[in-house]
Amino acid sequence: AKRNLVSYPVHLKLETGMNRLGFREEELDQLFEIFQQHPYVRIMSVFSHLGTADEAANDPFTMEQIEKFKRMSSRIQEQYHYKILRHILNTAGIERFPEASFDMVRLGIGLYGISRHIYEELQPVSTLKSIISQIKPVRKGESVGYSRNFIAPADMTIGVIPVGYADGLRRDLGQHGICFYLNGTAAPVLGTICMDMTMIDLSSLEVNEGEEVIIFGPDHPVTELAEKLGTIPYEILAGLSERVKRVYFQE
Repeated sequence: AKRNLVSYPVHLKLETGMNRLGFREEELDQLFEIFQQHPYVRIMSVFSHLGTADEAANDPFTMEQIEKFKRMSSRIQEQYHYKILRHILNTAGIERFPEASFDMVRLGIGLYGISRHIYEELQPVSTLKSIISQIKPVRKGESVGYSRNFIAPADMTIGVIPVGYADGLRRDLGQHGICFYLNGTAAPVLGTICMDMTMIDLSSLEVNEGEEVIIFGPDHPVTELAEKLGTIPYEILAGLSERVKRVYFQE
């Protein structure tokens, strides 16, 4: 097999501080020896990943990562006569450390218009929506959902929305002051999220069954939802299950 190989492309990940995947700096000499024994291996790029690019308090650590990457990648480049591409910046890195762009950058969640910081250039492109399946009255003292986690403080009107934790919603949404939105008006989530359903308070709204419900979207971005839940937008977006219908459109 080796005799038939003219060029075998590889991409090297370098360990710069996250202690995830990657070769450490002290392993480079051994790596060079291995590549000398296998001249058909062609290094296309070297890369690493920033662990705290979105956290100003950890900027000294981020700069250490960038400097280590610069040093390690330069050592690798010195071993070869052809150009090796270098990249380390993620979305937060692009925003805050553009001087470390090297040859390429990796715009990840930024492609969806999402950032921890507010930039007019980034516009959220994803919306999670559903409809009202049923509108019903609930009397004072009655409970809503599993474990009686919500007791109606007064007579009220609720809506049942056909979306739940099997779709990727957190089961404890109702304990974090989360709202869904109907025509721009907030409707608080009540009680514990069910597998396939969520109940919301419609007492102050004039709406009908079948109307659209927004869970997050451009006017109520997933970043707000993530902040209330004490997590990051990645976890919410990556957690949406396969049964959630994806509709792609272009304006």
